[in-house]
Amino acid sequence: MSYPVIKVENLGKKYIIGHQQEGHGKYVALRDVIAEKVLWLKNAFFHFASPDSRFTTHDSHLEEFWALKDISFEIKQGDRVGIIGRNGAGKSTLLKILSRITEPTTGSVSIKGRVASLLEVGTGFHPELTGRENIYLNGAILGMTKAEIKRKFDEIVAFAEVEKFLDTPVKRYSSGMYVRLAFAVAAHLESEMLLVDEVLAVGDFQFRKKCLKKMKDVSMGEDKTVLFVSHDMCAIQNICNKAILLDKGRIGFIGEVDEVIKKYMSETESMVKISLLDWTPKKSYPFSEIVQIKRFYITDEAGNIPRGMLYNSKKYTINIDAHLLQADSRLIFSMAFYDGERNLIFTSDIHDSGGMDFSALKTGHIKISVDMPIDLFLSRMYSVELLCCFHHLGWVLPPDNDSRLRFEVFRDMDLNPYANESRLGMLAPTLKWKIN
Repeated sequence: MSYPVIKVENLGKKYIIGHQQEGHGKYVALRDVIAEKVLWLKNAFFHFASPDSRFTTHDSHLEEFWALKDISFEIKQGDRVGIIGRNGAGKSTLLKILSRITEPTTGSVSIKGRVASLLEVGTGFHPELTGRENIYLNGAILGMTKAEIKRKFDEIVAFAEVEKFLDTPVKRYSSGMYVRLAFAVAAHLESEMLLVDEVLAVGDFQFRKKCLKKMKDVSMGEDKTVLFVSHDMCAIQNICNKAILLDKGRIGFIGEVDEVIKKYMSETESMVKISLLDWTPKKSYPFSEIVQIKRFYITDEAGNIPRGMLYNSKKYTINIDAHLLQADSRLIFSMAFYDGERNLIFTSDIHDSGGMDFSALKTGHIKISVDMPIDLFLSRMYSVELLCCFHHLGWVLPPDNDSRLRFEVFRDMDLNPYANESRLGMLAPTLKWKIN
């Protein structure tokens, strides 16, 4: 039977942040700086001497900021907990407090067991020491004996793939090598808890996949508790059995991972602007005397523009509204699809359906619709760009114009239960397999 290994009660973390005073230039006199610091120290002294009093700085450019406020929860041994929330919600601050890197301002944290954490690239590494020496140093910090570290040493090196550079000072490592070794040490040394921030974004895709699998394996096989901060909902869903949603430094929701992700998605969707899925040109383009592009947008099955994420369990249509002034067979519409890093992944044009002879159409309003291949996309951010040209004449809408729709896909339904975890590449096509 599992028991609580992390208990957090009324946790709060306050920072004093500064703002540039209105009217101040870049130059500030030394006497002003000294006077401000003396006043700040005096106020701080009276604040700590009288716990019931509220600390105020009396400086218009200093402000109290609570990164965390009134946080309380328990985590049991073997739980795999995802911590999610928008940027600035306090996720990384919480992990730093649990890792004892930062002290809380209020409340208490009780932890039973040794904690291995990976919050920033090379956390706990000494830059002047070699990779080999840092493995032993990290093990010693965790309270392990030399014999215990030696038993895991070969496994750590093999996972990190840094054999050739093992005796090189880590200050000469690339960011990728750094994070590979740091994660390998944190995941393999004998700790009861593993805390991982989104530092894995530094690694390449293959390494991230290996890390996610390792976190899942160690938590389930070795009964190790895992806390994982990520914006990748698929990774959270595949690794974690529970989740904590933070919202502006406070607990928004705690529960089973699917429930928390669903709540987070619904809240995120309400903040997404429709304009990301709906484009109307704000300037004229060449050949406007022949065709005018009026609108480029995505609709759902009901014909409405979705608010937020697109789900692969639903159907969507990409639409083009235009006004044809002259019928011309050389007119071509096409689209280019990109990933979140602006890498081109595929294109499609009107000839994919056998072509369309615009010379046979009547002039006036035309609407072109394309069924969106939603099942091709992984749970990531993508964009689609509309292009239009006259064959051998020139562009109406050239590449890199402003007609780009941005959309995020979430795979809430998949025939393959391992698809989100094991697929490589940029797309997730469903192919027809046969066995004789």
